Amino acid sequence: TSHHGGYSHDAVVYALQKCGIRHIDTAKRYGSESLLQKAIRDSGVRREDLWITTKLWPGDYGYESTKRACLESCKRLGVEYLDLYLIHWPGAHVPDKSNREVRAETWRAMEELYEEGLCRSIGVSNFLMSHLEQLEEDCVIIPHVNQVEYHPFQRPQELVDYCRNKNIVFEGYCPLAKGEALTHPTIIQLAKKYGRSPAQICIRWSIQNGIVTIPKSTRAERIQENCKVFDFTIAEEDVGILNSLHDGRRVSWDPSPV
Repeated sequence: TSHHGGYSHDAVVYALQKCGIRHIDTAKRYGSESLLQKAIRDSGVRREDLWITTKLWPGDYGYESTKRACLESCKRLGVEYLDLYLIHWPGAHVPDKSNREVRAETWRAMEELYEEGLCRSIGVSNFLMSHLEQLEEDCVIIPHVNQVEYHPFQRPQELVDYCRNKNIVFEGYCPLAKGEALTHPTIIQLAKKYGRSPAQICIRWSIQNGIVTIPKSTRAERIQENCKVFDFTIAEEDVGILNSLHDGRRVSWDPSPV
């Protein structure tokens, strides 16, 4: 799910009932937590069979407010615990405090939420290596996940390798580059070669690179299409061709906060 029209009740129910999807990624920012409570209930899928991720918005950073925001997200989602709770952005913009100070204070609250069992795992989103290095110095628990933009034009391999060395799961969002990848001639050519859609090529490529891949759609037919990526393999030389498309462009975020 996402903001800007990134939520559809029918699509979520379809994904859960018809496609076997069990991972729901949302955020306070998306405004869909309460809507998801109804969709999950309507789907008939048991809570314990789901993996629910939501995110802490910068306006709630800080020790006390982080704990309060987590409880509020749980209430909106209608759950007693979160499978994964993420700090949404590295930038905090709190007066008279550095971003690093705010991140450390916020993360201490996240660690306690994890120790209390309210969050089964905790992580970050859009963090660069510098942010992760600072967090390791300032805190006790290494983030379990770093969720970052990842697609053929944005393949931050150094960050991926760093996360792997630290046992941080690298999760990639925007695998289709917000649609930009679907019209690229090379991706279209490979889609024809494998008899697949450009979207399936991008998602399969991401998976083969060892990335936890989270595509988004509000259309049932696209959700079904995005799921059908486990019955074929992209040849190693073609993975290399897709890897070479990296040009550093981002479609979602600005990594500037220090």
